[in-house]
Amino acid sequence: MATGPHNKNNRHSQTTKKTNKSSTQKPRNNKTGSHRSKSSVHKKPTGLHPRNLHSGRYDFDKLEASNPALTEFVILNPRGERSISFSDPKAVLALNEALLKAYYGLEFWQIPPGYLCPPIPGRADYIHYLADLLAVTKEKTDTLVVENDERDPNAGSANHKHTVLDIGTGANCIYPILGSSLYDWNFVASDIDPISVKTAQLLIQTNKRLTNKVKVRQQAKPNSIFHGIIKTNDDFILTMCNPPFHESLEKAREGSLRKVNNLNKGKAQPLSKNSQPILNFAGTENELCYEGGEIAFLKQMAIESKDFAKQVCWFTSLVSKKENVPLLQQQLKKLGTSNIRVVEMAQGQKISRFVAWSFLTNLEQKSFFS
Repeated sequence: MATGPHNKNNRHSQTTKKTNKSSTQKPRNNKTGSHRSKSSVHKKPTGLHPRNLHSGRYDFDKLEASNPALTEFVILNPRGERSISFSDPKAVLALNEALLKAYYGLEFWQIPPGYLCPPIPGRADYIHYLADLLAVTKEKTDTLVVENDERDPNAGSANHKHTVLDIGTGANCIYPILGSSLYDWNFVASDIDPISVKTAQLLIQTNKRLTNKVKVRQQAKPNSIFHGIIKTNDDFILTMCNPPFHESLEKAREGSLRKVNNLNKGKAQPLSKNSQPILNFAGTENELCYEGGEIAFLKQMAIESKDFAKQVCWFTSLVSKKENVPLLQQQLKKLGTSNIRVVEMAQGQKISRFVAWSFLTNLEQKSFFS
């Protein structure tokens, strides 16, 4: 998704939406150490978030019923279980459409060829952990609650009055779709790419449940992330972002080849650098690349965030490269905040993470919930 200042490879996408909706499921909260007064990392996860709807194997009966087009792509894996070929972009697209229709109430979902086709379980995890962050912020505790407990499922995590800004929503508009369904949050979704903006608007117009939950704004300033998107009368409970993490398309292709070869291990000849594979994860230059790479984008985001310090309860962003976390923390401390949290998430063997920061006091943050 296009998301922030484009120095050389413009990649912005910002989305702000107001979404407040009671979670349909009780937050099963795992305690994950998360600190407010200093930078810290919570307890390492061992799998998808407990509230993630996709923790087990996919229910292909349900998925094929929601999207019959998926049936032609269903195969048996070596263990004799139904699956799809995750290196086949058409199969992944059909699976995503089925998941969104079966679990998130969509009637229609399509994206243009070549645009990012996001993995739904991992994207949902980011949403669930953000809900936990809001819950503990409202309760003024220093522990991220993620394990089973009997708390009110609507306490902090779900609220139809909350508005979230999604930076770089992309053509798939995935975070507004998931967040509005799971927690009834409202969204403002932003992107620098006109096609992404138009496609996201089409998705909103063709899905009734999104019509009053999501607004799309186009970033007209190629070197800005928050400037040009956040208005003077806006207040956001969260900002979220899946930033561009490659310095160039060449680097992006190298990363894509590694992914394809990993998917095809033991199945086919490895692809060479000169290969032109069709990639299920795809992605345009705006979605994948930013001059200076991920850390340059994150530092720019941090710098701009201070200009909107009083309008946002929590700024957050995924960080693809672990080594960029301390660099971002260092930048944030220079800007005057020590209220930084690093939250790790697990999808299979893959560990991902997001960094959250705020310039507000506990009392100021608490006011966002009143």
